[in-house]
Amino acid sequence: MHEFAELRGREAAFTETEFAERQSRARAAIRAAGHEALVVTGPENIYWLTGRQTAGYFAFQALVLPAEGSPCLLVRELELAGSVANTWLRDIRIYQDGEEPAVALAGLLKTLGISRPAIELAGWFVSPIMADRIAQEIGQGGLIDGSAILPPLRMVKSQAELDAIRAAAGYAEAGIVAGIAACDAGVDENAVAAAMLAAATKAGSEAMAMEPLVSSGARSGLPHMTWRRRKLTAGDPIFLELAGSHARYHAGLMRAVWIGHPPDEARRMMDCALAALEAALTAIRPGVPCSVPHEAAQRVIDARGYHAAFRKRIGYSMGVAFAPDWGEGGILSLFSGVSQSIEPGMVFHLPATLRSYGVWTVGASETVIVTETGVEPLSTLPRDLVVR
Repeated sequence: MHEFAELRGREAAFTETEFAERQSRARAAIRAAGHEALVVTGPENIYWLTGRQTAGYFAFQALVLPAEGSPCLLVRELELAGSVANTWLRDIRIYQDGEEPAVALAGLLKTLGISRPAIELAGWFVSPIMADRIAQEIGQGGLIDGSAILPPLRMVKSQAELDAIRAAAGYAEAGIVAGIAACDAGVDENAVAAAMLAAATKAGSEAMAMEPLVSSGARSGLPHMTWRRRKLTAGDPIFLELAGSHARYHAGLMRAVWIGHPPDEARRMMDCALAALEAALTAIRPGVPCSVPHEAAQRVIDARGYHAAFRKRIGYSMGVAFAPDWGEGGILSLFSGVSQSIEPGMVFHLPATLRSYGVWTVGASETVIVTETGVEPLSTLPRDLVVR
């Protein structure tokens, strides 16, 4: 990579020291798991360890992190200059278009003297076909799955990570405020989405790992719907949710809007959602299992007869995110049966949503940082149903 040496670290999201500390923790975890190296394939984990980011992560990439020694990144040749600029790495190797990435990875491991590493197999970007090809090229009796090694290290955020998430939360709030203001009879969903995206981006947000969620009328009663040109009319419920992004760290926020007077049942459901959210937030404190906040919210919901309107976890971890998901729900959830203890420095998004499926959704969410005594909500926006 000597031809781009002057670019080294120029676009890095964090200091070289920050990434060195993360790599040190990862090496210790690799050693503790009994492996000589870990081949990191998930874009979130590669970014967390090195700062490597690009819109071109659809092409195969791998970070080889030995239990002892320096990391080595393998990327498509086109991505070399960006990889140098976005990281502090000194060893970046390439494969060319038309070259088989599995062959390139096997050759790199041989060059590095690594015979049987663990490899992340559980991510989005190693298909069964790719895994088979890598196994064939590496040999040594099959692949060792190392997918569980790094996620625990990302649960508690550093100060630099928390600062990025706080910034992202500000962008998300700007987007939701603009979305609420745009909701009016005669306006279509696209205009609301455009207002949210424009305001969040103008406030500072970078590319989001998932598009904002904007749905109105009966469509608002379907989970994870996005804008589809529908015009808002009097009596419409509107569901708004997005996550702002700062240095690939995300913070989510969700609010509900109604044009005109909401039905009494919708008002009761909204009151229940707010009470459930408050119960969950109150239950979050260091030392309690991640199941406790969910169970606190579920008790409120069940007591008011809305069990069937919920059907999900109360929250999930937030942090580094690449499409298709803005959360770290694959790492940690606030849900029944999750025994992981909550610790200061963890970050959660708690969307307390109740649905009359195919009719409406009401609720609100908060992204919070866990403190020594409870939580720090990252939004000051009122949570109640907004009536326009």
